[in-house]
Amino acid sequence: MESKNLNEQLKDLEEILFKNETLKEVLRRLEKSNLKNYYVGAGCVNQTVFNYLHGFKIDANINDYDIVYYDEDTSYEKEDIVIKYVEDLLSDLTIKLDIKNEARVHIWYNEKYGKNIKPYTSVEDAIARWGTTITCIGVRLENNKLIVTAPYGLNDLFNMIIRPVKIDFKEEDYLKKVNKWKKKWPKLTIMPWKEEEKNG
Repeated sequence: MESKNLNEQLKDLEEILFKNETLKEVLRRLEKSNLKNYYVGAGCVNQTVFNYLHGFKIDANINDYDIVYYDEDTSYEKEDIVIKYVEDLLSDLTIKLDIKNEARVHIWYNEKYGKNIKPYTSVEDAIARWGTTITCIGVRLENNKLIVTAPYGLNDLFNMIIRPVKIDFKEEDYLKKVNKWKKKWPKLTIMPWKEEEKNG
């Protein structure tokens, strides 16, 4: 898939993601919901593609479905209302959900990860700062068409290359994550943290 252009890759991505019936249903329900300014992203997207490229069951090893949105009301109470709303909307799908208002991540990030980060300016800005190029992908449906944000493109995803995005990520967290992934998807190519630094 390396030689394909972005439009062809986007078509392939839609085709593969729609093979995951659970993900397809999540996208369909969210499109009809009251949730605004959101994406479904990270693991459930890239891992569906990895499963397809490995010949595994399409939803194998997917721990949770990340749903991220951006609301300038950064109160815990407002986020809690949205979390409960989305959980209720998807409750019969028996999947684990991770729902976050990216506008308030900087408030708790330091306590959880020991690093202060700048506030995200949009949901797309947040996705662009996740830990690897292949996790920095978000999708949603609009008029039954897949809308994709992929700030680092889709080449790494389709070539199964794991490359660090170091903006808000630490080396130890990267290594922990990629070693776990490599056990589940052995065809992945892991780019070393240090080598990436030398190459800029």
